[in-house]
Amino acid sequence: MPGILLINLMNRLEAATSRLEDMAQPSQGDSPTSHSTNGAAPHASAKAPGQLPAASSVAPATRKVSEPLPVSIESFDTLINQTVTRFVNLSDELGGVVAEQSSSVLRAFGAQRKILIIATRAKKPDVKSSMYMEILTELQRQMGMVGDIRETNRASPLFNHLSAVSEGISALGWITVEPKPAEYINETLGGAQFYGNRVLKEYKEKDRKHVEWVQAFYQIFKSLSAYVKQHYEGGLAWNNKSGIDAKDVLQQMQSPQSTPSAAPQAGSAPPLPPPPPPPPLPTFDNASSQSAPVSSKGGDMDAVFSQLNQGEAVTSGLRKVDRSQMTHKNPSLRSTGAVPTRSDSQTSTSSATRGKSPLPPGKKPKPENMRTKKPPRAELEGNKWIIENFDSPSETVTINASLNHSILISRCRATTIQIQGKANAVSISDSPRLSLIIDSLVSSVDVIKSANFALQVLGALPTILLDQVDGATVYLGAASQHTEIFSSKCSSVNLMVLPQGASDEDGVDYRECPLPEQIKSVIRDGAVFSEIVEHAG
Repeated sequence: MPGILLINLMNRLEAATSRLEDMAQPSQGDSPTSHSTNGAAPHASAKAPGQLPAASSVAPATRKVSEPLPVSIESFDTLINQTVTRFVNLSDELGGVVAEQSSSVLRAFGAQRKILIIATRAKKPDVKSSMYMEILTELQRQMGMVGDIRETNRASPLFNHLSAVSEGISALGWITVEPKPAEYINETLGGAQFYGNRVLKEYKEKDRKHVEWVQAFYQIFKSLSAYVKQHYEGGLAWNNKSGIDAKDVLQQMQSPQSTPSAAPQAGSAPPLPPPPPPPPLPTFDNASSQSAPVSSKGGDMDAVFSQLNQGEAVTSGLRKVDRSQMTHKNPSLRSTGAVPTRSDSQTSTSSATRGKSPLPPGKKPKPENMRTKKPPRAELEGNKWIIENFDSPSETVTINASLNHSILISRCRATTIQIQGKANAVSISDSPRLSLIIDSLVSSVDVIKSANFALQVLGALPTILLDQVDGATVYLGAASQHTEIFSSKCSSVNLMVLPQGASDEDGVDYRECPLPEQIKSVIRDGAVFSEIVEHAG
C-alpha cells in the first residue's frame, strides 16, 4: 500500500506541475507591447506604480490554473484509480514477486499517461525519429521490467501468475497501432488468458483470492478496450493543429523549473519537491566478493606472468591427493557420483537453498509494432536478390533475374513482386498478402508463414513448398501442369489450373482445385493407412 500511495502522490504532483507550467507560459511573453493590448493597463500602472496590477492582467493566469485536464486524461486517471489500483491491491495481498510485478504494471500505466498528456499538447513526431522513440522509452522500460520479473522467477510456484501479466502488459502498445487499437488489446487478452485460465483452474477450489486476482486483471483489458474505443477509436490522436514540438513538451515535463519564467513569484506556492530517488539495486550472493577493491588490469597481467615464470615451482602449492580419494582406484567413489560441498562456502550454501537457477535476465523483445521500421530494399548481392521491408508500396517491385540468381523475400507486406526472366529459386518468409508473378524457375518456390499468399506462374515451375500458410491462391499456366506441391500445416490453399489440353491463349477460365486439409487414418493389421476425407453432397 505505501507504494500505491506514492504513485498516486506522484500523479497528483505531475498534474500540479503541468498547471504551474501553464501559469509560467503567459509570463514569458510579458512585455510593454503585450500589456498594451489591454489598452488601459499601461496608464493604470503609470498613475499608481506602487499599486498591484489590474485584475485584468492576472485574469488569464487565473483561467489557466482553473482549466481542467482533458476528458481523455481524466478518464484514464479513473481507469488507473479504480481498475488498475484494485488489481495492485489484490497483488499486494498475494505478496512476493506478484506484488513486485504489479508495481511495475502501475508504473507502466503512469508512463502511458505521460505519453497521452504529451499527445494532447504536441504535434505527432515522425515514427522513425529518435524523438518518437524517446517518448516511448519509459513505457518500454517498464514493460520490459514486467517481463524480466517473470524470466528471473521461473522456479516460482506463482509462475503462471507472472506469465499472465507478462503476456498481457503488451496491450499498452496500443498507442502505436492504427487504425483499430481496441482490436489489438482484445487480441492480447488471448495470450494472457492462456496462463490466467491455468490459475483459475488451479485455485478455483483452493483459494478464492487468486480467482479474484485473475478476474481483476482481465477487467483491466476490458476497461482499457472500452476507454480506447471511446477516446482513440482510430488510434492515438495528437494535437497537430495547435500543438507545439514534442521535444519542447517533453523538456517542459521533465524540467518544469529549467527556465527563469517558470520560477514561482512572490506569494505563489513553494517549489515542488524533487522526485523520489530510484529503489536500491538488488543484492546478490556474490555481493561481498564484488565489494572488494579491484586492482588495475596491468597489475593483474603482471601477476599472471610472474606466476608463469616460476617454472616447475608453480605447482609447489598443490596438495597431494591420497590414494583413497582417487576415483580411478576406488570404483565405489564412482558409483556414488556425489561431490562433497564445502561447509564454509557461501556460494554452495546459497545454491542449495535457492533451488533451480533462473534463466539469465534479458530484455524482452519488443512487439513488432513498436520496432523501428527498416527501409525497404531490393538489391543484388552476389548471386542473391534480397527483397525485404516493403509495406504496401504503390507500384509493383520488378527485378530482372538470370539462371544463377536466387531470390530471398522477407517482411514484405501487401506487396506485388514480378520476377522477369528464368531464375533458380525463390524463398519467401513472413510476408502477408504478398503477390508474386514469375516467368520460370529451375528449382522451386518455398513459402513460410505468409498468410493470404498469391502466386502466378507464366512459364514452368517444378516444385512449390508451402509451410504454415493460411490462405493461398496459385495460378498455374499451361507449362506448369506437372508441378508438384508439398504442403505442411496449411489451410485454405486453392490451385487454379487450366482444363486438360487448354493453353494460355485460348481464354479458357481456370478451374479451382482446393488442396485437402482433412486426413483420415486407420490401423489395419498393425499398419497405419491414411486417406483424404472427401465430402460429397
